[in-house]
Amino acid sequence: MEPTVHTEQATSEPVIVFDTTLRDGEQSAGVAFSARDKLEIAERLAAMRVDVIEAGFPAAGLAELDSVRGVARSVRDASICALARAVESDIDAAIEAVGQAAAPRIHVFVNSSDMQLAHQLRRGRDEVIDMTRAMVAHARNGVPDVEFSPMDATRADPEFLSRLISAAIEAGATTINLPDTVGYILPHQLGALIDALYARTPRLRDVVLSFHGQDDLGLATANALTAVRHGARQVELTVNGIGERAGNTPLEEVVMALRIHGPELGVHTRVRSEGIAELSRLVERQSGMVVPPNKAVVGRNAFRHASGIHQDGVIKHRSTYEVIDPSWIGNIEGTQIVLGKLSGRAGFAARATALGFSLSGVELARAFERFQLIADHTPIVDDADVRDVCLAVLPEDRRLLA
Repeated sequence: MEPTVHTEQATSEPVIVFDTTLRDGEQSAGVAFSARDKLEIAERLAAMRVDVIEAGFPAAGLAELDSVRGVARSVRDASICALARAVESDIDAAIEAVGQAAAPRIHVFVNSSDMQLAHQLRRGRDEVIDMTRAMVAHARNGVPDVEFSPMDATRADPEFLSRLISAAIEAGATTINLPDTVGYILPHQLGALIDALYARTPRLRDVVLSFHGQDDLGLATANALTAVRHGARQVELTVNGIGERAGNTPLEEVVMALRIHGPELGVHTRVRSEGIAELSRLVERQSGMVVPPNKAVVGRNAFRHASGIHQDGVIKHRSTYEVIDPSWIGNIEGTQIVLGKLSGRAGFAARATALGFSLSGVELARAFERFQLIADHTPIVDDADVRDVCLAVLPEDRRLLA
C-alpha cells in the first residue's frame, strides 16, 4: 500500500506557514542575500502558496529597507512582513518598507525573559509592558496586521509573559508568536506552556498563536509540531533550516510532517510541497550553505538506499522504507539504489536488469561475487563497473549482443 496523499477535510483547520528565510535565515553567519536573491526566493515561496514571507529587518540599513520594499511591491500573492524592535524608528522603517504590499504585516518584538531584560534590554517588566502597548499600537496605526513576539518566551516568567501578551493584544496585535529564541525548551514543556497561556490569557483565543523555534538542541521540528497540537495555527520556518547559530525550524520538515500527520492533528497547510526540492536547491546556492546529505526531506541521501535489506524492500514496494514519495517534494531523481559493500543480490540484480542484462542462476551468482570484490574497496559501485562484471560472466555470443 502506497503512503496516502492526504487532502484537506471540512474538519481540518489551516496552519499558516510563515517563512523567515529572508530575515532569520539570513542571520546565518556568512549569509548575505542580494536584493535579487530575496526577490527570487520570495517569488518561489509565493508560487508555493506560503502564507507569510518575512522579507527582512528594514531598520538595519537603507539597502535592507530597499530590498524589503522591492519584495513588497513585486510579490502580490503572499503577506509580506518586516521585523521591527519595539522602537518607533524601527516600526516607521518597517511601515515604509511593506506599506505597498498587497497584504503588509509588521512583526514587533521585545525581550521577555528576566535574563534578557536584565543583561540586554536593561528595562523593568512594567516598562517593557508599556513599550509593548505603545509600539504595537504604533505599528497597528500603520498596517492592519501586526505580529508580536516576546523574545525568549520559553525562558520567561509565565505570569509576566501572560501580562505582556495581553498588553499586545489590547494594543491591536493580530498574531502572538512564541519564540524559543535559544532552542531551549522540550516538547512536553512547550505543550504545558501553551496550555497554561491559554488558561491564563483568555484573549489569546481571539488571535492567531504562532511558534518560532531555533534548533540549538535539535528540537525545533518536534517543538513546532507540539505547538500545533496544542493550538498554534502559525509556524515560523526557514528553507533548509538555515538561521542564527544552529538554525531555525526547517520548512520542508514541518510542511511534510503536517502533510502526513495533518489528519491526526486536524490541520493542513496551503503549501504546494512539489516545489520544495527546487526551492531547497535555490536557497542552497544563494546562501552558500550546503545541505547535508543526510538532511531530512531535502538531503541528497533522503531517498537513496545503500543497505541490502532496504534495497530489497523498496524494490518490492517503495513504501516499505520511504514515508515520503519523492514526487511529493518535486524530487525528479526519485528513489535510488546505491550499490556498495552493504548491497544485497536484489539491489545488484535490479541494477543489472536496468542496464539491460538478464541474469539468473549461475550467471547472477558469479556476477554478484565479482561485484562484491569491487564493493569491498569501492564506496559506490557505478554503472560502468556493474556492466563490466555482467559482461564478464556472459557467454561470448550473448556478450556481443549486450
